[in-house]
Amino acid sequence: MIHKLLRRRPELQAAIAGARRRFGAWRGERPFWAGLFTLAAGVPVLYFPYVGLSPGGIPLALSTTAGGGSLIIGILLVVLGITLWFHQQVRVFAGIATMLLALASFPMVNFGGMLLGLLCGLVGGALACAWAPPDPAESRSAAHGAPATVAVSEGQGER
Repeated sequence: MIHKLLRRRPELQAAIAGARRRFGAWRGERPFWAGLFTLAAGVPVLYFPYVGLSPGGIPLALSTTAGGGSLIIGILLVVLGITLWFHQQVRVFAGIATMLLALASFPMVNFGGMLLGLLCGLVGGALACAWAPPDPAESRSAAHGAPATVAVSEGQGER
């Protein structure tokens, strides 16, 4: 149904294509996946201590005395994820803080949010530390559609 609507309305299709292009450019200028994994780490850390689960009809309470710790760690992970998206200059600090909070959540918050928060936090922190900003000259040539050129010194091009 949506595909038929897009075929009938080319201006809508162009607007969607433009929005996807702008989002791709925005995503390429920052550690997007690191922020997403960090945000994803905060959700189970916040969620599991405050919800009652009943797998197979057996009630399971995961609330602990460290409910305050889960609240603090979960909110900090969410804030660090948003920080990675909008202030990528602090990516190394945010990455290290994310990994430390994820490791601290293991003993404090139900095994790091049932291991989901722990694993997502470690991956997000590692991605944040490993991310490097794009080269401005490379992005400028890509924006103008010019192919990247490689200089070849004399005698090196012929063998």
